[in-house]
Amino acid sequence: MMEKNPANFMDGAIPAGLLAAVRSGRPLIHHITNNVTINDCANITICAGAAPVMAEAPEEVADMVAAAGALVLNIGTLSATQVDTMLIAGRRANDLGVPVVLDPVGAGATEFRTATARKLLDTLEVAVLKGNAGEIGVLAGTGGSVRGVDSGGIVGDPIETARECACSTGTVVAMTGEVDVVAGEERVFLVRNGNPAMDRLSGTGCMAASVTGAFVAVADDYAVASAAALAAFGLAGERGAAGARGPYSFRTALFDELAGLSPDELARHARIEER
Repeated sequence: MMEKNPANFMDGAIPAGLLAAVRSGRPLIHHITNNVTINDCANITICAGAAPVMAEAPEEVADMVAAAGALVLNIGTLSATQVDTMLIAGRRANDLGVPVVLDPVGAGATEFRTATARKLLDTLEVAVLKGNAGEIGVLAGTGGSVRGVDSGGIVGDPIETARECACSTGTVVAMTGEVDVVAGEERVFLVRNGNPAMDRLSGTGCMAASVTGAFVAVADDYAVASAAALAAFGLAGERGAAGARGPYSFRTALFDELAGLSPDELARHARIEER
């Protein structure tokens, strides 16, 4: 594993300060999300230190997002009605300056999913686009493959793919993988926290979007907040995998480790490289 180099690694006090801000402020994170992983997303939000609400009735989403610190949109179990609801909530969030995190689950697997992701990006001001490599490659137009909701990989360099997607969409891109890549207009961060066990459990991508929502709710710099969120989540994954016997003991440990993670521990063990 790459050794920490003070010259190009983010000062650990930065992600630590954001985690402390989440814990002290307990922002409300409004989700319109995947019904396969909805309970895990709610609980991981609590473990991060924020408060979740899973509201998608079109009659109430505009009111709910008005009370929120961030809005997380996840197209994992998509329907036309849900798309309309996301647009209502997203427009209200934009009007109020509430940051929107979009998880384009399965973009590239079907025309409906790809078109929906593009519509949301074109219609709404999205603060962070959080996806796997295949999804980001598809949306960047540089080449990517998706099988179901799993990444099939990308054609080119991950850093350049994330940069291209950030430039073409005008949003911060958080591309998860063995090394997470967070790209803004001017900076790129490589997050080197995590464990392969996270790829063998359904819902970790959705949970990463929820944790990202919690961090962007307390930040002005969404690229830094996204990198910090992925470092915290990845560090919890590292620690949870250490004593896990299989996917479900790992799942339990992942929640426990994030809930128990202190700002000081994140400061010492976050591995966020700036390029």
